[in-house]
Amino acid sequence: MNALPISVLIVNYNAGPLLRDAVSSVLDTVSEVIVVDNGSTDGSLALLEGLATSGAMAPGQHRLQVIEAGRNLGFAAACNLGARHAHQPFLLFLNPDGRPAPGAMARMLDVLRTHPRAGMVGGLLQNPDGSEQGGGRRRIPTPGRALLRALGLTRLSRRLPDFHLHRQPLPAGPEPVEAISGACMLVRREAMAQVGPWDEGYFLHCEDLDWCLRFQRSGWDILFVPDAPVVHHQGACSRRRPYFVEWHKHRGMLRFYRKFFREDYPGPLMLLVALGVWLRFGAVAARQALRDLTGGRARG
Repeated sequence: MNALPISVLIVNYNAGPLLRDAVSSVLDTVSEVIVVDNGSTDGSLALLEGLATSGAMAPGQHRLQVIEAGRNLGFAAACNLGARHAHQPFLLFLNPDGRPAPGAMARMLDVLRTHPRAGMVGGLLQNPDGSEQGGGRRRIPTPGRALLRALGLTRLSRRLPDFHLHRQPLPAGPEPVEAISGACMLVRREAMAQVGPWDEGYFLHCEDLDWCLRFQRSGWDILFVPDAPVVHHQGACSRRRPYFVEWHKHRGMLRFYRKFFREDYPGPLMLLVALGVWLRFGAVAARQALRDLTGGRARG
């Protein structure tokens, strides 16, 4: 079988055996796999030793390449580092806790080729139990939408625009969406060259929303592919440092709002949104602290 013209880019930070599983799931299907390691200390890179590099490769080349950053660059910067070493016309950004089902990458690639104005596509993110995971298809969380959701109004009426779409029925085929998840994102190199790289001002979280919005504003479509399933062990790589992750998640959301919506929304609303973001962070941190104190018995 000919290898797909895809460079798979995986950013690793202490993903453990999940990293090997992710690499193994794609290695024999695509032209190259590039792992960018952000200073892992768990021995996960050692687990890659001995993986096959099958396929017709030029002398001195290997299908699997590992780039050791030596420190935690953040997700966006590591993605950009890997992309600079990629050689294929299509780039699949895949989390180390993700595993595309057989045929999923070929299906996503077919959709990209069939829709020349599509700059990126995403598959059906699934939990290990097979249920659809939030984030794989969504609307952009504008400050207005975020405020409605924070106040709980979107739960009271389905007419109000929530930004999560995974509770809606799956479409019959590929469907345009405002955003997909950086956990599994197949990107056309031509589109990336026009839009620009990931914004390295984000350390962790919200950089995928930033990129999706920039793709849209540059005239590229984003498609959700419901028949390209990808199992995603969400949060498996971040459980060791929950406060660190939540801090950067909320900090990233504020950066996202200020970058794209500061001129579109009145100052008082933006202040209210910022207050809501940090109040939410405080609530999440307090809940996590309670879990720590009670040995994980407290539930959110």
